[in-house]
Amino acid sequence: MSSTRNPARTIPHGPGAPLPDRSDIAGVTSEGATWLASAGTYPRSTLALWEERPHAPVVLPCGSTFDVVNAPAIFGRRMLDRLWDEGPGSGPVATYRGRMLLFAAPGTAQRLPSLLEWEDWGSRDVWDQEAAGHVGRCEAVPPLLCHGTGDAVTVPAPIADGTGPSAAARLESRWLVAPDTRHPWLPGPEIMLWAAVRAARAAASAAVRISIFPPADQDAKVYDVSRRR
Repeated sequence: MSSTRNPARTIPHGPGAPLPDRSDIAGVTSEGATWLASAGTYPRSTLALWEERPHAPVVLPCGSTFDVVNAPAIFGRRMLDRLWDEGPGSGPVATYRGRMLLFAAPGTAQRLPSLLEWEDWGSRDVWDQEAAGHVGRCEAVPPLLCHGTGDAVTVPAPIADGTGPSAAARLESRWLVAPDTRHPWLPGPEIMLWAAVRAARAAASAAVRISIFPPADQDAKVYDVSRRR
């Protein structure tokens, strides 16, 4: 991820010490951590935990500060690429246990499923078509899990570097677009619908392409966070 600050700068991580001021996949800025913590019931306790244990992931509720669209990793990557290559950019984005967590505006979790159904891109149509033995545009859209009011998600630790968890743990839970402000721009349901539809069409197009070249490294994609609204 492209950083607007110097990720190599070292800042102590003892109790009461500020979180590193950086905004790439290696970590979250102090302002971004404050925004994340505001989603919880006890924001100060969350920040105190991160000051003492900056490598600790935490569980935060959805619905007030943010919603989360939870997609399979490959499809989520396609959505993210569409948002950055053709759209307005994205809010914070993380990976967790093979899933992509795209942070969205509150209310998205309630509205997006109905928009997908309305546009005939809902996951129900996928299973109906598969059961009937038909192939249509909907088969490229996997079920999207939408986390809103009453749900909670595990967010990666603010810091992920060589002094923290193992490499395997970092790959299991990490930031792709780390929070870097107290008021990040978050896409709403219409933008997430647009990204999902574009990703599905890209998947359908890729399925009929034949190439002699190996696929590009999925982790090599760089997103310019300065484009975020």
